[in-house]
Amino acid sequence: MERYPVLRIDELPEFGHKIVEAKGIQYGIYRINGQYYAWRNVCPHAGAPVCVGKVCGTRLPSLVYEYKYGRENEILRCPWHGWEFDLLTGEHLVDPETRLRKGKLAIGDQEHENLEPGHIEADREYIYLLI
Repeated sequence: MERYPVLRIDELPEFGHKIVEAKGIQYGIYRINGQYYAWRNVCPHAGAPVCVGKVCGTRLPSLVYEYKYGRENEILRCPWHGWEFDLLTGEHLVDPETRLRKGKLAIGDQEHENLEPGHIEADREYIYLLI
């Protein structure tokens, strides 16, 4: 796998995101609760540039006439049809079999696949996309 420096650590604040490109492929890089996630900028539903969608929360399961909202900054809503994806797992909120395509990241010498638990220590200058 080749390493592509896509952004500096200080360019991505907590709950921030940025769309980057390496080898002609766009990815959205997200920082959520100190973790870094990379998702390919293509919605599995209709091919929309999903990473330009709104990062938000969603309605949670609740009783009739009771509306609970939660998971703020953990949900990505596709700009074309409003499909919602969990930014921590890439899964569609209604159909977990439908998911975003993940990217592999590294900070310095430390690799990280966003579907595995673990904290990346941001002690290096650049975030790398591994393709």
